[in-house]
Amino acid sequence: MTLPGTPTRVDYPSGALTSTATVLHVAPAADGLVAVVTDTTSFHPVDAAWPDQPADRGVLRAGGRELPIVDAVVAATDGAELHLGDAVPVRKGTEGWTFLVAHLVDAAGAPAEGEEVEIVADPELRAALSVGHTACHLASLALNRALAGRWSKEPRRDALGAPDFDGTAIQSSRIEADGSVDRYRLNKSLRRAGFDTASLDEASLPALAAEIEATLTAWVAADAAVRIEAEGPTLTDRRSWVCELPDATARIPCGGTHVASTGALGGLDVQLSLRDDAGTPVLVMTTRATPRG
Repeated sequence: MTLPGTPTRVDYPSGALTSTATVLHVAPAADGLVAVVTDTTSFHPVDAAWPDQPADRGVLRAGGRELPIVDAVVAATDGAELHLGDAVPVRKGTEGWTFLVAHLVDAAGAPAEGEEVEIVADPELRAALSVGHTACHLASLALNRALAGRWSKEPRRDALGAPDFDGTAIQSSRIEADGSVDRYRLNKSLRRAGFDTASLDEASLPALAAEIEATLTAWVAADAAVRIEAEGPTLTDRRSWVCELPDATARIPCGGTHVASTGALGGLDVQLSLRDDAGTPVLVMTTRATPRG
């Protein structure tokens, strides 16, 4: 069977955990695994281009067999070869390329092309990662608000209109179960953009964390509605995280999964620290949620 020419249809943005799909392509992968590409999936993959949210955990069922899905990655093809994960040589949206979700399973017992399968994501991990991702977005907005007075030039603005420290300084973001870890480079580029990096020292961090937590506490108490808006059903269609906060509605481009309201996060704890990265200071923000039962 030829390589797919249409992006994978994804059900996870709406919260789906299970999907019935047809296998379109099976290709060898490393370590005795194969990559199974289906027409649709409920399984959130990791995207090597911005690997903030890890892949779901779960199983692929086919013909009475149940195969653990070892990993799920964004893949791409130009029609000649399937490239997996960090081996994808082009950016999403590149003309002539199709982007897909590849489920990595053991080659022994793998389904055949054309076979109907069921894909099932683990609900507990999905829920925990969704909590972590929503907490991450809220914490970034609260951080931006808390740092708003430290700019000497007109900066870019975030989804709520505050100076966008997060978008300007972000080095990496990692979603974890019920939390996230975000790293921000306090480098020359940030100073040239007008941010007072010298004001972020160890002595200032406890008060800053307390201010961020106060904002988050108010947003959680508001139980604001959260949703994903998608321009279409496929992996490459633009999707946005939308949160109806009390003072404004925030909208952030996002390909991950989320809870239905801020109240689901329960308590939120924020820890700030400064690290050194080859001589460049890095602000690390660790956010932890205590979801309500």
